[in-house]
Amino acid sequence: MQIELIFKIAGIGILITVITQVLKKSDRDDIATLVSLAGFIIVLTFVVGMISDLFETIKNIFSLY
Repeated sequence: MQIELIFKIAGIGILITVITQVLKKSDRDDIATLVSLAGFIIVLTFVVGMISDLFETIKNIFSLY
């Protein structure tokens, strides 16, 4: 597992949390929810890429297909 990817995910999480808290304090709860959802989707794309690599590695190890 690449440590840089873990740091990217953690950085995005911290950034999204700060932005969400600032928006909630300024009574923009709807935009804060959208920002949280966007951050979740960004992180989810990273994780899906990692899972795809994992399945490719498993397929290569066991000589499937």
